[in-house]
Amino acid sequence: MSILMPAAFFGHGNPMNALETNRYTDSWANFGASIPKPSAILVVSAHWYVNITAVTAMRMPRTIHDFYGFPQTLFDVEYRAPGDPLVAQRIVDVVQPTYVGLDEDSWGIDHGTWSVLVHMFPLADVPVLQLSINAELPFAYHFNLGATLHALRSEGVLILGSGNVVHNLRLIDWSMPGLGTDWAHRFDDDVRSVMTSDPSELGRAGTHQDYQLAAPTADHFLPLAYIAGLAAASNTPTRTLIDGYEMGSLSMTSYELPGG
Repeated sequence: MSILMPAAFFGHGNPMNALETNRYTDSWANFGASIPKPSAILVVSAHWYVNITAVTAMRMPRTIHDFYGFPQTLFDVEYRAPGDPLVAQRIVDVVQPTYVGLDEDSWGIDHGTWSVLVHMFPLADVPVLQLSINAELPFAYHFNLGATLHALRSEGVLILGSGNVVHNLRLIDWSMPGLGTDWAHRFDDDVRSVMTSDPSELGRAGTHQDYQLAAPTADHFLPLAYIAGLAAASNTPTRTLIDGYEMGSLSMTSYELPGG
């Protein structure tokens, strides 16, 4: 029987998590330490939200500082993990006939990826690739693409989704550190109920009464569609790795899809 590498969805929230030690970063570090060393890591990050599906295929991806207004120490972070063009080509082949382009010089490793991986794999000694989120295509496309990536897990590839179940920057309330609004709790709780019982039903979240508040844009929610697709393909529900809220309108809930 093939050994399946765990897949996990991480809510990354504030990029300052890259520099901090807190209950979220501790959970990511513990997760990284608890699993076999992957052959490669494929990340679906909210921050590569474009009009095409592509995978990074460069040998040495650059560290992207895709934010502003943060301390210089955050801009000084460099996550120097290698890429792997052969794994990139394998991803292209696995998902056929769905088209995935090879990006050899455009993107790299954005903060949705490195702010988590600096805790999970601080040595940066595992090849890292990113898969873009095609903003022009519906939830079902992303869910199904996630399901087709299931084959990579038996090849030792760790698949991560980086975003937030609840992500509304316009409604951030700085007086609510560590807290969430009622609507944030409602949506996050309902999504958790689905992810830990039948992830194939995650598409129903789009009709939830609080969806427009929780996901005013789809970029931070769609990485979870990939993990739900993986879970459905393996017929295994996810487990909650850690949960919590920040500033009223951010959920930090993370999920793990166990190996088998």
